[in-house]
Amino acid sequence: MVAVVDLADVSVRRGKSMLLQDINLSIAEGERWVILGPNGAGKTTLLSLLSAQMFPTIGLVGLLGEVMGAVDVFELRPRIGVASSAIAERIPRFEKVKDVVVSSAYGVMGRWREAYDTLDYERASELMGQFRVSELADRTFGTLSEGERKRVQLARAMMTDPELLLLDEPSAGLDLAGREILISVLSDLCLDPDAPTTVLVTHHPEEIPAGVTHALLLNRGHSVAQGPIAQVLNDEFVTQAFELPLTIKHEDGRWNARAAQQATLGARRS
Repeated sequence: MVAVVDLADVSVRRGKSMLLQDINLSIAEGERWVILGPNGAGKTTLLSLLSAQMFPTIGLVGLLGEVMGAVDVFELRPRIGVASSAIAERIPRFEKVKDVVVSSAYGVMGRWREAYDTLDYERASELMGQFRVSELADRTFGTLSEGERKRVQLARAMMTDPELLLLDEPSAGLDLAGREILISVLSDLCLDPDAPTTVLVTHHPEEIPAGVTHALLLNRGHSVAQGPIAQVLNDEFVTQAFELPLTIKHEDGRWNARAAQQATLGARRS
């Protein structure tokens, strides 16, 4: 299979801190990955590499058949769709939802004097339907709930028909209903064979949508385990990643994790 992502001995240093160390990762076309780990594990740094926003200190980063450092990143980045809180902060709050989505065709934040054709608007309309925000088309971005904003960002990230889709903690800040709606939408996306290769970052196994095929566990910038998700998400590896005895289960298509000593600790408190 074609490698969409190919990292070889990658490390990232900032000052005296190693944010990532000796990371090797190969993601094939059509795979859906989750990157899981605690705060400070290096997840966001890794996503910055995969979005061509950062160069490694050491090692090689291959993206979509190109090698970072030997390609114009401004030509590479439009082939990568990204949804993150950092991008959401840059979206004008007065912008209408339909314009938030369609303006991604030009890679801009906020409509100005760009000229969009019928195909652009049809694509935007199709994506708003796919991510269940069609009824919000004429609402301004600032009036939306956090869950609605997340789904609008997904539609925007897909506007250019990317070859690689990166989702940075898409469920962060959502209430229970908003999270479950978003996970349902993401499950539909991950199960779609025509969807782009997808990489999702999260702290919580409960937020992993159905259809994710592979997992990478990170801890303190190191890879704890990686590979097919059923082989990686087990008690041993998840405990190593989070440095806490954990029990992880997969039931009804969803993952969940609990502290292995939770019952004992509760008994002691009582």
